[in-house]
Amino acid sequence: MTRIDSRYSGQLRCHSQHGPSGSTLETDAPTDNQGQGERFSPTDLVATALSTCMLTIMGIVAERHGLNLEGTAARVEKTMTSEAPRRIAQLSVWVELPAGLEPQQRALLQRAAENCPVKLSLEGCVPMELHWS
Repeated sequence: MTRIDSRYSGQLRCHSQHGPSGSTLETDAPTDNQGQGERFSPTDLVATALSTCMLTIMGIVAERHGLNLEGTAARVEKTMTSEAPRRIAQLSVWVELPAGLEPQQRALLQRAAENCPVKLSLEGCVPMELHWS
């Protein structure tokens, strides 16, 4: 279990602290939902969680197999529904793997990313598209 404490600080912002490390982050409502859009929104964090989880799991597998993933990048685009209630309509992720990987290494990393805990948790709830290059 990991404890995260969050507190509403006014003006549609929240402050959260990660129990084990003490690191903090702030969220802000997006401009299209009455906020200032000066921080990640809660749904931005969901999108970020997906891309960083994919990269992290690929990193674990890469280290296990002696592969260098330095420079690997992921871009995620979040689309919200236009009708109420607001929710994430789709998450699209583009992953750039480093050049020089063998086809079986690329397949190994792709399989690892597609089985990351965040993706598996969102499946069936949020449509996702993964693009590989």
